[in-house]
Amino acid sequence: MLELAGIIILGILAQWVAWKFKIPAILPLILIGLLVGPIAAEFLSEDGTKWIEPIWTGPQLDAYGRPLLDEMGKPIGGKGLFPGEGLYYFVSLAISIILFEGGLTLKRSEIKHVGPVITKLITLGSAVTFFGAGILAHYIFDLTWQLSFLFSGLIIVTGPTVITPILRNIPLKKDISTVLKWEGILIDPIGALVAVLVFEFISVEGDSGFTKTALMEFGKIILFGTSFGFTFAHALAFAVNKKLIPHYLLNVVSLSAVLLVFVESEVFAHESGLLAVVVMGMVLGNSKLSNLKELLYFKESLSVLLISILFILLAASINIEDLLLLYTWNTAALFAAVVFIIRPAAVFLSTFGSKLKTNEKIFISWVGPRGIVAAGIASLFGSKLIRQGVDGAEYITPLVFMIVLGTVLLNATTARLFAKIVGVFLKKSEGILIIGASKVSRLLGHYLLTNGRHVVLIDSNERNIEKAKELGLEAISTNIYSDTLMDNIELSDVGYIMALTGNPDINKYAINKFSKQFGENGAFRLITTQEMLDDTNIPKEGLFSHKDDYSTLLELTREYPSIQEIDLDDKAHYDKLIKISNDDLDIIPLFVKDNDGEFHIIRSHSLEFENIESGYQLVYLGKPFDVTEVPTADNNTGEKD
Repeated sequence: MLELAGIIILGILAQWVAWKFKIPAILPLILIGLLVGPIAAEFLSEDGTKWIEPIWTGPQLDAYGRPLLDEMGKPIGGKGLFPGEGLYYFVSLAISIILFEGGLTLKRSEIKHVGPVITKLITLGSAVTFFGAGILAHYIFDLTWQLSFLFSGLIIVTGPTVITPILRNIPLKKDISTVLKWEGILIDPIGALVAVLVFEFISVEGDSGFTKTALMEFGKIILFGTSFGFTFAHALAFAVNKKLIPHYLLNVVSLSAVLLVFVESEVFAHESGLLAVVVMGMVLGNSKLSNLKELLYFKESLSVLLISILFILLAASINIEDLLLLYTWNTAALFAAVVFIIRPAAVFLSTFGSKLKTNEKIFISWVGPRGIVAAGIASLFGSKLIRQGVDGAEYITPLVFMIVLGTVLLNATTARLFAKIVGVFLKKSEGILIIGASKVSRLLGHYLLTNGRHVVLIDSNERNIEKAKELGLEAISTNIYSDTLMDNIELSDVGYIMALTGNPDINKYAINKFSKQFGENGAFRLITTQEMLDDTNIPKEGLFSHKDDYSTLLELTREYPSIQEIDLDDKAHYDKLIKISNDDLDIIPLFVKDNDGEFHIIRSHSLEFENIESGYQLVYLGKPFDVTEVPTADNNTGEKD
């Protein structure tokens, strides 16, 4: 009981430490697992046992091989949580749930926009890693070709759970963060499938390998994995949409369905369960499921708990003898080759002919941490091959753990500095996050987008999100009170927040919650109706005009659905225009655009600008200025209804 509670407590503590210090959770989880496992057994425990022993060691035996009993008739000795293959079964089921949750996040619509670089990275890049690392493992550690390629198949994957915390606070160009994020998501099931197929080659025919029987097993894995995943996904979606499942049972029924698909697929084709749950997740994630968001939140929370437990168990299950196998220069040579030769070769070949610059390719080459799928499946397959008596199988788990821990530690500690060294670190985050996707937000967002700014709109209203996407805007459907937005690494170049909803409480909450991460250059919100009526209460974060709240902005947008620009001569000219706008309810000044194309947000707290030069422009909403009063050129751009 103490060990079970300890694993959960230590796992959640590690997750908190990871959040606090902005590092991948996998790092403290593995370190804790090693501490309570092999390190405790060797250096900290008086009787040489692990503080947490995942695998039951069995009772003490007498000279005849019979278990020794105490006075109560109970076996003496024996420690561990999972007897027999119990740990293997738990790891299998946990990974199936984690991979299903990953499959839910894969959207066809988003994949279309990431470009050919992603496709090449998960195909050509995977092939380079598979063959390159396999050849190196064979010659450096003298492993059989089958085991060498099992190792290389396992380290193909990167994973968003380790990349996201590393890149979350590094301001990068959107295309770099997008490439890294989507590579991590898409390559997980590919690496898992490759590892499963190589394992099947080894386990079906032993050292004779590539036989007709093994090829038939490959076919069975793909056939049953895809068919079970596809069929059960549509069945579950039908049941949910037809409300055949009560709301309070939705999450647990979905969890049961995932476990059922995994187990049933395994019955028909051994090792096909992982493919089945990934396919099931992908199909559900792209279906019109009414409760998909709720399902995602539940699976995300469950995945965090399972990952916490899993990594501590897997690290603790390693013995000190396994770690001593790596205490050689061969280990350092293999790690260096994977990081400094294989990964860059895969990236540069995959990005050949793309629009990415050389320094951007170098940075992508540097960031390639391995994650949960690599460690979990390595422990799974390594222990099974050891039980089968495969020569050299004892190297698989510690070698993969070495790659996982080494790459995570290397990238977590150096990624920010390396981004500055190679010149991909954005000195100033110019992206704009707009809270709310109403017509006002869409109009402003479209104008800023056409002027070369990275704009992201967020809203919980699906209709508003769809309208924003029709205008070519990047829009995310999310709840402002959820923490999922904080994990979106594609927002790493955002430096401005504009809260433009009709709810003052949401606007204030958004500024308080996100200003530190996304508002380093400025966090602004619309003033409230009460503030508009009180000239003594002018908030410093107020946007545009102190005489206009959300209602007046929305009404003016409906009457004049365009953003106007007027050339400025000097500061006196600007002041005159501001005075006119103060007297005219149909004109709201928004920005000052300078000669370099930079936008300066006009705030309700202060409409003053010290430096206004010829060529600057006043950007405003509403009717055109009267040219008889202000004889300057006037043009506009806007959103169609």
